[in-house]
Amino acid sequence: MNHITPTRTTGLLFGALALSTPVSAYAQQEDREDIIVSGQQEIAYAEPDLATAPAGPEIEGIISARSNDRLQITAEDGNRTVIALADATRIRASKGFLGLGRETLAADSLLNGLPVSVDTVQYGGELVASQISLRNSDLKTATMIHNGTAQGFAEQTAATEALRGRMADIDQYNVKGTTNVNFDTGKAVLSEQGKADLCATAEAAEAMDNALLLVVGYTDSTGSDELNQRLSEKRAGRVVNYIQQYCGWKPYRMLTPTGMAKADPLASNDTAYGKAQNRRVAVNILVSKGLDGL
Repeated sequence: MNHITPTRTTGLLFGALALSTPVSAYAQQEDREDIIVSGQQEIAYAEPDLATAPAGPEIEGIISARSNDRLQITAEDGNRTVIALADATRIRASKGFLGLGRETLAADSLLNGLPVSVDTVQYGGELVASQISLRNSDLKTATMIHNGTAQGFAEQTAATEALRGRMADIDQYNVKGTTNVNFDTGKAVLSEQGKADLCATAEAAEAMDNALLLVVGYTDSTGSDELNQRLSEKRAGRVVNYIQQYCGWKPYRMLTPTGMAKADPLASNDTAYGKAQNRRVAVNILVSKGLDGL
């Protein structure tokens, strides 16, 4: 089991520090390529009867791209599914105490970066959404990121904006602890243990005043430098997504994530054991030296 352990600062780690675009925007950018369905524009589309069409699978993930009446949903394991929208598709958001209330939304509320759960039917050789469910809190965050304004984040609380302003000109941090989660060779899929460790880290950071998180992805020495750079960034993005979506960590309390490929290994890459230790994402709990103890 990985634990939060005290750690030392390194030049590589702090070379990546920048309090800039919130991390959810990073998750959107990773898979923002257009959805292309060959020949779709020329084919007359008959509106499906969602009540009688055969049921399809339930799809859960993040909206990673949208093109007209189609969405691309990226699951936690990286798998992508293209789903069509119909006039009869219901879009519902939870609200109120424990999310028991529901409200119906328009299709333009389906923004990149929004976590959703989609009930589908099978029609014309593709999946069509019969109902899309989401949370109001996620929609608010995705809308603020979509608008790209610091003012939107200030609406959270006055204290949030004050903290962001005070952090802007400070580049020295105390590292309060580091949690490493490990990955299989060539993969960016979180294990159940890794998920538990991430939420434990977020909970520990929540108990610290003025804490921020910095996520840095790494690989072992297997593969090319270019491949390892992409893989380390993908692992970091996967961790960021999980911490925000499932552990309740706010995007504005996250420093911009980075991938460091095979740099700064924890162990020797000459052994299988060492490589396993190096295939990791480090989640660092940081507090500015100027704010530590306030």
